Amino acid sequence: MVRPETALPARASARPGLLSPTLDDLGVRLGPDGGTLRVWSGAADAMQLLIFDEVDLDWATETITMTPVGAGVFEASSALLRPGARYAIRVGGPHGPGHTFNPQSLLVEPYSRGLVSGSYGDWRSVVVDGSFDWGSSQKPRIPLDRTVIYEGHVKGLTKRHPFIPPALHGTYAGLAHPAMIDHLLSLGVTSVELLPVHAFATEPRLLQLGLANYWGYNSLNFFTPHAPYATAASRAEGPEAVLREFKGMVKLLHEAGLEVLLDVVYNHTAEEGIGGPRTSLRGIDNRAYYRQTDEGVYIDETGCGNAVNTSTDAAARLVLDSLRYWSDEVQVDGFRFDLAVTLGRDARHSFDPAHPLLTAIRDDPSLADAKLIAEPWDVGMGGWQTGNFGEGWLEWNDRYRDRVRNFWLSDIDYARRADTAPVGVGGFATRLAGSSNTFSEERGPLASVNFVTAHDGFTLRDLVSYDVKHNLGNGEQNRDGADTNRSFNHGAEGSTTDERVLATRRKAMRNLLGTLLLSAGVPMITAGDEMGRTQRGNNNAYCHDSALTWLSWNLAPWQEHLFAHAQRLLRLRRDNPALRPQRFARLGEVIPSASVMAWFDERGETMSSERWNDPAHRTLQYLATSTPQDEEPNRVLLVVHGIEADTEITLPDIDGAVYVPLWSSADETPVETAERYAPGDVVPVTGASMLLFRVD
Repeated sequence: MVRPETALPARASARPGLLSPTLDDLGVRLGPDGGTLRVWSGAADAMQLLIFDEVDLDWATETITMTPVGAGVFEASSALLRPGARYAIRVGGPHGPGHTFNPQSLLVEPYSRGLVSGSYGDWRSVVVDGSFDWGSSQKPRIPLDRTVIYEGHVKGLTKRHPFIPPALHGTYAGLAHPAMIDHLLSLGVTSVELLPVHAFATEPRLLQLGLANYWGYNSLNFFTPHAPYATAASRAEGPEAVLREFKGMVKLLHEAGLEVLLDVVYNHTAEEGIGGPRTSLRGIDNRAYYRQTDEGVYIDETGCGNAVNTSTDAAARLVLDSLRYWSDEVQVDGFRFDLAVTLGRDARHSFDPAHPLLTAIRDDPSLADAKLIAEPWDVGMGGWQTGNFGEGWLEWNDRYRDRVRNFWLSDIDYARRADTAPVGVGGFATRLAGSSNTFSEERGPLASVNFVTAHDGFTLRDLVSYDVKHNLGNGEQNRDGADTNRSFNHGAEGSTTDERVLATRRKAMRNLLGTLLLSAGVPMITAGDEMGRTQRGNNNAYCHDSALTWLSWNLAPWQEHLFAHAQRLLRLRRDNPALRPQRFARLGEVIPSASVMAWFDERGETMSSERWNDPAHRTLQYLATSTPQDEEPNRVLLVVHGIEADTEITLPDIDGAVYVPLWSSADETPVETAERYAPGDVVPVTGASMLLFRVD
């Protein structure tokens, strides 16, 4: 992904602090005579390195006083700092508001490449060599307009897969197994986005309830892969083997042409609020690493107890160095930044799209080709920033999600009760065409990561099957999870045998999936939605490591049909560049790689302003004509009918056009047809459905 030249001058403003050479080479650096450890703390007055026995993690075989070498950096060298060495640090410092030093606490060094634990909350850093034979493997570097993201969980994807050996179930190696790669390739996605794989821990509150932090948004360390996702053999061998298995997964996915994106959680850590675990940053320099008032009260903009203070150079550099590591040494292709607004907050805790860290990430040579995806919100003041990140950034588009759900679900629910929908088709069309009202012309439609579902919320099947959340199993009396889901159960809550309801739900799923995969922007599919996965109405299943959240590969016929629709839609997206413009069109101008759009009503006439907003006329014909740059010219006509009553359309009068049917959401299975239509032909349209034509 090419970074815009306009971004280059911003580097100079970031260099004096965040990119200062005084923060270079933190962590362990190996040499012929052992290793050197460098750790930053702006307020510490003493620091020790402890090296532990390889078996007995309570036996410190050597304690070394670390030397302050300037600019807050402490340093120590030892011949015992070699691959496989277990170590920790102790840090002493002043007392007072915001300081939580305890020179007896054994702390994880922030740049650790490996971790081991003797018991809950008791961690040791591990030195790893990290060498790996990448062979001829290279990053696929999928162009943005061809990118289709598949968001999944390492364990959940393969835990129940019947064609993956049991020893590989739920592991990095399992994800790279030919059976899983075949599924991804046959579906047609290009980029696998993994829920957090940084080492993480389950919160004590969940452990007391007999639950687990399944999603992984509770980072212990930003450099270490989560060991429980490795095979038993790799875990027994140790952190070096765990890292090697992770790299092996990346290598095999790359060789199959698939990208690997990581969902990264830099906005908060597993240390929670004051009184939570003291495992690393809190004991090293609490005041510098976490946002807080002058009195030492945490400013929690994440809802997780703490917020990493990226307005300090050391905290921002820790994030940047972690990204460089995963991109360079682990060959990861991109990152989705959880609660990215927190990362862009300044010293006054206000969001700044030109924040030095956001600018440095965008401009860093190690990340020049990385896909950078912001979750553009957090829970702090001014936390909703969709559309406000700078050039070079992609963003999860929640406005797209909400509008698409409304159009196909809650609007239709409303219409059943009120005999008319609440709104017309105009807002839906704007999202379909790339959300130009949210993203600037310079950033274009590909700044929008379009999604209808994600790990957080209802699955696609549950979205059409439940009116309300069913989260009692989470242990919070159904208080957790979103209350506004814009879902519609179509006449029965949850499981039903009513075939009329089931058929309507299946069509609704096809409408949602079709909209997602035929819209301008970068689509993201949630793993399992292509097969109609359910979580039985739980819209916040973060704490369930069970069959509730693992993908089931035992499919009913209707699920196989849904998968076939997803395959067809992804092939059509790939084959028709008019569906995936790289730029917004401008009236009266030829813009390379844009799609010129024309809008018609059900009569084949140009849409009037009244029709755009008329709730009684939610039928739209959308003609997209590509402006060729690297591909052959292409035209498609997408018909959207957002009312449950059947209707007819008159195809637009375009000289010499031949309309070739490609796909219909009304079909239970994708249908190939030799039928052709001419301008002015009348075509029947099933209630609440979509049709796609190629225009030859």
